[in-house]
Formats: sequence, structure tokens, C-alpha cells
Amino acid sequence: MKKIGFLRGMETTFPEAFIHHVNEEYGSKGVHAEFVSIDAISMDDDPGYDVIIDRISHEVPFYRSYLKWAALKGTYIINNPFWWSADDKFIDNVIAQKANVAVPKTVILPHKQHPPNTQSSSFRNLNYPVDWDRVFAYVGFPSFLKPFDGGGWRDVSKVNNAEEFFEAYNKSDTLCMMLQEGIEFKEYFRCYGIGQKYVHVMKYNPGADEHRRYYDVSEEPIEPKLLKKVQRDVLALCKALGYDMNTVEFAVRDGIPYAIDFMNPAPDADYHSVGAENFDWIVRHMAEFAVSKAFEKKRSAQFTINGLLEPNA
Repeated sequence: MKKIGFLRGMETTFPEAFIHHVNEEYGSKGVHAEFVSIDAISMDDDPGYDVIIDRISHEVPFYRSYLKWAALKGTYIINNPFWWSADDKFIDNVIAQKANVAVPKTVILPHKQHPPNTQSSSFRNLNYPVDWDRVFAYVGFPSFLKPFDGGGWRDVSKVNNAEEFFEAYNKSDTLCMMLQEGIEFKEYFRCYGIGQKYVHVMKYNPGADEHRRYYDVSEEPIEPKLLKKVQRDVLALCKALGYDMNTVEFAVRDGIPYAIDFMNPAPDADYHSVGAENFDWIVRHMAEFAVSKAFEKKRSAQFTINGLLEPNA
């Protein structure tokens, strides 16, 4: 019997639908899905799962360490906990460029306040004051000030000039922030990428009320050339980042899709948020991919440590 575990947080609809779908569709084929159940973990325990879907370890360090341990023991984790731990949005933009995906001009900024356990002498390598004129000339206005590793639009500010920038930056406290070019778009898409193989493009309106963002959109069909480019870029980003589950957001300016947000390894998949059609797609394709990984005789490597450890088989 192949076992798929689901590690969930506060969400309900997607985890429960995933468990039900796997057991209904694949139970007769020797697959069982369940919610992960753990407490204290010893180094010599057996994870007991072929695959684990991770939806919460970014909020719980205990879970993140558990998943790294399970990966070392041979469980395939969706998403890779090693890369997820090392990821940040500034570096993702650099990687996107190398994958030939258009991204907004972006600058990472020094902390406004000293991070915990540091003092002035910790920053003797840092030029002061920052050359703000150079930063603003490169990025331009309007632009967005956002945490380099944040999500869910937390601590994000749209700034239209230097005065608004400094007002927002001065409130950022110890967060590490980046300033990103604002793309004035004609179209906007949010796309699921699953298994570095499947892509689902959804029209999205980031300016609408949260519960209407997938609904208050144009009914016009997506131009075929643009659709093909968006699909290509989703796969290129997910493959470059090593993500098996992700959402990629594109703002389209002058016919060019700019990847705006693509570090979403635990993306929104709530039925009440994304709607029935999108929900059905993500449940079916996530299940199909997880089951394929459970049966894979030699699973793809999820880690190497300077060549000293063999990747999990």
C-alpha cells in the first residue's frame, strides 16, 4: 500500500477534498491518503509515507525540520523543504531572468532597523547613506515596497513617489524589504503549476475585493500567443525553482507577461476563494501528480549536501 500524507494548517476545503479524491479514485489501485499524524520525532524513526503534501511548514519550524528529515529518509515532499527554506523573492527574480521570464526591475534594500541580535558594528560593510537616487532611477514610480520573503500581500505598499516610499520604508522596522517596479497592466493572470508539468491559467483581478478576484474579470478569450507564452513561463519558473506546486502571477504590459509573484509553494486553493472550476482542477491534478510520485521507483532527488550524501531513491 502506497501512503500519501497531507500536512495542513487552518485550511479545510482543499485538504479534505484531496484526501477524499485520492482514496476514491486510487484506493483500489493500492493508494491511501490521510492527514499526517506526528509528535516528537527521533532520528531513527520511519516516516511511513511515500509522499507528503506540505501546506503549513512555512509557519511552523517544527514541521519544516520534520519534512527535511522525512526527505532524508526517502519520502517525497511537495514542495521540496530544502529549497523552500532557502528561497526568497529577490533571488527568485534573478533566477527568473536566467529562465528567460520577464520580471519587474527589483532592488533589495538594507533593513531600516537593526535585526534582532545585531548592533551598529554588525553593519560596518554597509554604505551609508543609501544612494536612494540610484535606486529610484532604476526602479521608477509607481513601485511596490514588499518583504523579500513575504506572502499574502502582508506589509506591501504601493508608492508613487519618494515621499511615499520613505513613509512606508520607515515603518518596515526589521523586515528585509525590496522595491519593485510597478507594472501598469492591461491583463492579469494567476496560474497554477503542478508537477512541473501541468498549467492552469486563471484570469485574476488583484484590484477587486478578495472574494471577487477570480470573478470580476474580462470574459474575452486569452490571445493564443500570449496564452502559450504564459504557460511556457509558468513551467520554466517551476522547473528552475524546483516547485511541484506553485502559483505564478503575471501582469501583462504591451503584450509582455511580467512575472510579479511566483514564490507561492503553498498557494491558495480554497473552494470559496478560487471557485468550483479552479478548485476541481487543482484537486485532480495535485492528486494525479502525488500518486505518480508514490509509485515512482526511483524518485527525483530533492537534496544533495556538497556531494556527501546520496539523494533519496
